[in-house]
Amino acid sequence: MKKLLITAAALALGVGSAFAADLPSRKAAPVYVPPPPPPPLWTGFYAGLNIGGGWSAGGGNNSYLPYSDPGYGLGSVVAGTPNLFFLPGGGTTGRNTGGVIGGGQVGYNYQFGQFLAGVEADIQGTSITGGNQGNYAGVYNSPYAGLRGSAGVLTPLVTGNGGNVGLPWFGTVRGRVGYLVTPTLLLYGTGGFAYGGVQVFNQSNTRTGWTAGGGAEWLFLPNWSAKIEYLYTDLSAGGVQGGWGWNYGYNNHPQFNTVRLGVNYHFNAAAPAPVLAKY
Repeated sequence: MKKLLITAAALALGVGSAFAADLPSRKAAPVYVPPPPPPPLWTGFYAGLNIGGGWSAGGGNNSYLPYSDPGYGLGSVVAGTPNLFFLPGGGTTGRNTGGVIGGGQVGYNYQFGQFLAGVEADIQGTSITGGNQGNYAGVYNSPYAGLRGSAGVLTPLVTGNGGNVGLPWFGTVRGRVGYLVTPTLLLYGTGGFAYGGVQVFNQSNTRTGWTAGGGAEWLFLPNWSAKIEYLYTDLSAGGVQGGWGWNYGYNNHPQFNTVRLGVNYHFNAAAPAPVLAKY
C-alpha cells in the first residue's frame, strides 16, 4: 500500500511539472532602439539651369549735358553769367526696365542634421535692354528770357545717349544657409557678391556689388531638385565716370529684382537607406 501511494505521488508531481512547463514564462520587455537618422540626402556638388524675370528696383544718376542760350555766343557772359549750363539731359538715368533672365548655376551643399550650408555661383543672360538707349535731350527755359537777343530757351550743345540702364548679363557668388522642413524640402537664405555688364548712353562697363534673397528647393528624385528663388541685386561699384565728349554721369547705380525657377542635378546625392523588417 505504501509503495502504491509513493507511485501515485510521483505520477502527480510529474503531471504538474509538465503542466507548468506548458504555461507562458515571464520575460523582460525588449529595449526600444530608435531608428538611425536619415542619410544626408543633400550633401555634395550640383549643377543646373534656371529661367525667370527681372525688373528695376530704382537707382541711378542724372545725365548732365552742356546747355546754352542759342541767342548768344557759347561761353559769352550775359547779365554777369557765362552762357554755359550743365543740366540734366532729359531725366533720371539708371532705370532698368523688365525682361527675361536665364542661365546656369553650380554649387556645393553640406547637410548636418536638419540644417544645410553651401555655396553657389551663377551666370545669367538677360533681355533687359533698358530702353531709351537712343538720343534724347530736354529743353529748359533760358534765364536770359526777356533780354534782347535771347532765344528764350536753353538747348543742348550735344545729344545725350540713353536714359535707362541695360543689363545684358550678370552673375553672383553666394553663400546659402537653410533648414530642412522635411528631408526633401529646403527653405534657405542666400547672399554674397554680384557683378554685371551695365549699358547706358550706348556705353558699356562692368559693375560690382552685392545680392541677397532666399528661396525653396524640393528634392523630388534622389538626384534631382527644383527651386524657386528671389534675389535683390545692387551693382554700386566700379564703372566709369565721364570720359567721352561733354557728357558725364554714366557711372550709374543699377538696382534690380529677379525671380527665377531652376532645376539642379545632384552628383553626390545619397540614396535612401533600405527599410529592413525583422520577424
